[in-house]
Amino acid sequence: MKHECVEMLKQLTGKKYVVITKRGNRSIKLSLRKAKELGKKELLIQDQGGWITYRQFGEELGFNITELKTNHGLIENVPKADILIVNSMTGYFAMQDMEKLSKEDIFLINDASGSIGTEQAKFGDIILGSFGRWKPINLESGGFIAMDNKEYLPEDENVELDYTILYNKLKGLGERLEMFNELNKKIKNELKEFEIIDGEGINVVVKFKNDEEKNKIINYCERNKYEYVLCPKEIRVLEYAISIEVKRT
Repeated sequence: MKHECVEMLKQLTGKKYVVITKRGNRSIKLSLRKAKELGKKELLIQDQGGWITYRQFGEELGFNITELKTNHGLIENVPKADILIVNSMTGYFAMQDMEKLSKEDIFLINDASGSIGTEQAKFGDIILGSFGRWKPINLESGGFIAMDNKEYLPEDENVELDYTILYNKLKGLGERLEMFNELNKKIKNELKEFEIIDGEGINVVVKFKNDEEKNKIINYCERNKYEYVLCPKEIRVLEYAISIEVKRT
């Protein structure tokens, strides 16, 4: 069944090679390590909407790190550097233009943990993802790395996962994404009186101007049993806002 899972991940990423890893963070570390082995030195990360281990592992591996100023996590300009690691569904609420980023003269690592199942998960020199809890592929353990160039391929770690369950999660991904989409639209419609940060994603990020607005949004979440994250928060958005965690449903 592992072979079937690998073949499905090849289709989802459009890549020739896929390696299963122990977890998403392992995928990030292996990808950055491979870039280091290839002689890359200058690492770009987004200032918000990414993941905490981009910087952590980058520092451990000795990269010179530059934090890009973004539009709520969306990258608009790429300065000269060796490597960019990016969450292609920034903060799980908005899609990067990965096709545009893939045309930059830079080694591109696409964290497709949130965008898997969409076209944005198919751009990059290396594509990685997590099967963690609250991810679109929510096996609760494991991850993957995908690439076209065999030179970038890490050793197969022979990871022990329940590949039958993973196969079923992969088969059900389209239906799960549709469920996320319907709930996302419902929440945006019900909170249209507030300023919602625009984005085609899973979560809904709602800005507030004062405590009254903040409490109204929180009460809405609690009434509907939606989990939420209070922002500013680096892995979501650096604004006074509530991130309604549709991905946790």
